[in-house]
Amino acid sequence: MIDWNQGFTPAELRQLRRLRDPHGIQRFLDDMPYHLADTAWSPRRVLRESTAHCFEGAIFAAAALRALGNPPLVLDLEAEHDTDHVVAIYRVDGHWGAIAKSNYSGCRYREPVYRSLRELAMSYFEDYFNLRRERSLRTFSRPVNLARFDGYSWMTTDEQLWFIAEYLLTIHHYRLLTPTMIQNLHRLDRRSFRAGCLDRAVKA
Repeated sequence: MIDWNQGFTPAELRQLRRLRDPHGIQRFLDDMPYHLADTAWSPRRVLRESTAHCFEGAIFAAAALRALGNPPLVLDLEAEHDTDHVVAIYRVDGHWGAIAKSNYSGCRYREPVYRSLRELAMSYFEDYFNLRRERSLRTFSRPVNLARFDGYSWMTTDEQLWFIAEYLLTIHHYRLLTPTMIQNLHRLDRRSFRAGCLDRAVKA
């Protein structure tokens, strides 16, 4: 049987448990700079480097939730003419919330007030846009329990976690919009676009 902590040191586990709750995990991610490198680091590597992007932030948050006694769940959001977004999810009194690292201000934390995963996914719709100001969110996945990857030591390995990213591409996603809805979408207004891009990291 594989230990759930997969070799985290006592100091690393203390660091994760000091985050105390989902909001503490989100604050920890928010305090990290967003990086743009093409990487898929494990939670241990994120702790060591003190930086993360969307995918790494969600995987880190799932590991931190696990250290606090929650299942390590993530949800994949698929977009059109845009990059996908991965969030860690959790439940409180039967309602869903999310933790996320994003280069856009509106695609991060969600309080646990959503009755379904569809409601949670739709809460990202207005804030999910590309640089052409197109609202780009289209589908969401079923929840994925990352414990399925314990045999790969996903929380502590020095190897890249592309196998998780590839798995998320293969699973069923649920459509959020009809073709008619998509056809009738308008571009985001410039003021909302500027607000959503506040402090966005860009390549030098």
